[in-house]
Amino acid sequence: MEELVTVYDDAGMPCGTAPRSRVRADNLRHAGTGIVVCNSAGQVYVHRRTDSKDVFPGLYDYAAGGVMAAGEEPLAAATRELEEELGVAGVPLEPIGVAGYEDEHTRYIAHLFTARWDGPVRWQPEEVAWGDWVDAAELIAWLDRSPEQFVPDSSSLLRGWIAEHLLAGEGASDD
Repeated sequence: MEELVTVYDDAGMPCGTAPRSRVRADNLRHAGTGIVVCNSAGQVYVHRRTDSKDVFPGLYDYAAGGVMAAGEEPLAAATRELEEELGVAGVPLEPIGVAGYEDEHTRYIAHLFTARWDGPVRWQPEEVAWGDWVDAAELIAWLDRSPEQFVPDSSSLLRGWIAEHLLAGEGASDD
């Protein structure tokens, strides 16, 4: 049976469920997660999405995450997605905030987190084609130079947080 996803109305209130394929096909508003993974050196984990992804295939991203299943809590969904996508488990997630995002490909309420991780990263082969640690300043310069190479939702939702917290010496390097 296909995964069910909670659907939200324009006011951000739950208004039912739909199969994930319908959420994608009809661009229905749903909930999702985004997790910026930083290491103790203040680097951000950047990865390239596989060419088979249903949204933004082949683009770079600096947030792990994905669609929340019906009834799933944001922290549980973020924890699950982080382990599935990057093999990062057993790490506390710190909330960044909640924000809406929409374009012609996706509409969702984003539950945003950050995690500090210095261990190995293990990609989910269906989702991640490449990845590496990138200095925050280098990431911001890359985003400014070639924004079309990155998924637009992460850039819209998280670029400012990276510039404010990581370039200012806050966030991942704090204990």
